[in-house]
Amino acid sequence: MLSARSLFQEILDNDDSFRLFCSIAASGESQGGWENARIAALVPASERALAPRITRHGADEDKHGRIFKALMKKRGLQPVDVPADTDYTMLLEQRGIGLAHEKLKSDEPLTVRDLVTYLAHSRVTEQRASEEMDLLRRYFGDHPDLGRAVRMISRDEDNHLAYCHEELLRFAAAGHGRTIQRTLRECALAEIRVYRDVSLAVMSHMGRVLGWPRPKAVVLTAVIRAVYAYERAVGWRRMVSLRMPERRDALGGPAITSPEYA
Repeated sequence: MLSARSLFQEILDNDDSFRLFCSIAASGESQGGWENARIAALVPASERALAPRITRHGADEDKHGRIFKALMKKRGLQPVDVPADTDYTMLLEQRGIGLAHEKLKSDEPLTVRDLVTYLAHSRVTEQRASEEMDLLRRYFGDHPDLGRAVRMISRDEDNHLAYCHEELLRFAAAGHGRTIQRTLRECALAEIRVYRDVSLAVMSHMGRVLGWPRPKAVVLTAVIRAVYAYERAVGWRRMVSLRMPERRDALGGPAITSPEYA
């Protein structure tokens, strides 16, 4: 039976597909760590209180990158080059979503508008990350090799999403509500297109590695396109709503790690 669980299990059981999966994940997380570190360094003076939370966000992303590399190392595997068509982070940047790397590489302080853009972008992408990790946690939370890592990353992604909600609501109360809603909508509509394209690319690469028959590839492609059609019609709305999270100040402290992933 073709299901999300069976697909993940198939990828997990094969060294080459597992290495590709972890390499893609590690690359994206490491890129997110760098971006957050640069944003924290460039926070304007009026918002310096936000810098430690952004730093914590970046430290969590770096940790996630190390976790995926550690999972590969545990199986005696080395990372592989990430195919360009699977690079979710860079494809979003190419579509003008989030803060451009040119801006982050300079020493010019960011503006409050820049921070709103960053938080709106993060709110959308962290929604995706939280949902994906929740799926993995349900399927593999008790797995002897993956369980601990999956639970840790899932908890972090939930915290990141809570932090984005809280900070965006703070900026909305300060008069940036219309800008936030417009930016969230732009980010969400762009993200679902990029997610579709990356999903199709990942499935294509995995199919070649695992030798999937054409009927299976056709079904998976149809499912990915159907998900996109739903998200384009109504699903994107879940990415733009804002509500005060139950856990306040979710990133108000140092990143939680362990010697295994230090």
